[in-house]
Amino acid sequence: MTDFDALMMRRALDLARLGTGYARPNPLVGCVVTHEGRIIGEGWHRQYGGPHAEVNALAAVADPRLLAESRVYVTLEPCSHFGKTPPCADLLIAKGVRDVVVCNLDPNPLVAGRGIARLREAGVTVETGLLEAEGRWLNRRFFTFQEKQRPYIVLKWAETADGYLAGPYFQPVRISGEIAHLATHQWRTEEQAILVGTRTALHDNPRLNARNWPGQDPIRIVIDKNLSLPPSHHLFDAQQPTLVYTYRSRPTQGNLGYITLSEADDLFPQLLANLHQRNVQSVLVEGGPTVLSSLLRDGLWDEMRVIRSPRTLGGGIPAPRHGLSGLHEQFRLGEDEVFVYLKP
Repeated sequence: MTDFDALMMRRALDLARLGTGYARPNPLVGCVVTHEGRIIGEGWHRQYGGPHAEVNALAAVADPRLLAESRVYVTLEPCSHFGKTPPCADLLIAKGVRDVVVCNLDPNPLVAGRGIARLREAGVTVETGLLEAEGRWLNRRFFTFQEKQRPYIVLKWAETADGYLAGPYFQPVRISGEIAHLATHQWRTEEQAILVGTRTALHDNPRLNARNWPGQDPIRIVIDKNLSLPPSHHLFDAQQPTLVYTYRSRPTQGNLGYITLSEADDLFPQLLANLHQRNVQSVLVEGGPTVLSSLLRDGLWDEMRVIRSPRTLGGGIPAPRHGLSGLHEQFRLGEDEVFVYLKP
């Protein structure tokens, strides 16, 4: 592989990233078509149910006769099965493409090497693994969902400089600044669902939408074991799909679904298994401390974002303590500092 190959694959990864929040539950995929050292077509998977990246990139090529002498870069193995669209491997073959570079193999059992095999059987030269680690990070939600049979879980909370995330008796307190607040809404558009526990829902009465950032609202998830939350709360306003996980029984009402769990088994493994069945690939967990601490204790998380404010409370509900020393990333959002950890 050459420096030019790496440059083109990075361009394909950048294109793939443009589908964040829109391609789900499909993976993020970008594609670049080159001929004699210049780009002649590019595309990405823009919307779930719409044309795949390869379709858009090939359609952008002004002179299809060049495809037989072109090199195609794609961030994920071309699909080999009929879903909402025909197989992209077949399209590449039909268009006469003879040279394909792939970043990641697709772990989906419906593909899992079959796309590569189909291309090679048709005489196409296929190279794999270029910028593989970068591709896995980009599609970490998709890979976690396929390989661990559960959603990718992002834990997030804001804490004061003296280690509190709420006032005494769970009194709601605005901890983070305006820029961090906007970032939180952006993060909500990037994950398929958002989860809170009973106390957070009761005391904060959150909307759990992304009203302050352009993008799709996440599916709302609330744990309400005994169905004790007031029906007047925002979570039950029918403004976006909402799932209530409970030990009681109640029929689904429109886009408000009730899922009854067994009291005999651990709650979170049941909940995550049900979300996997529903094809929910990522969850942003916004609290409260009981939910966050339980997921940390059980190792049921993948990424943690802690927003630390310079302000102090002097007392209240302590933030979770995780004991992790290795930081993945640290940056500032206005007056606040953000610490990002990845599960070891």
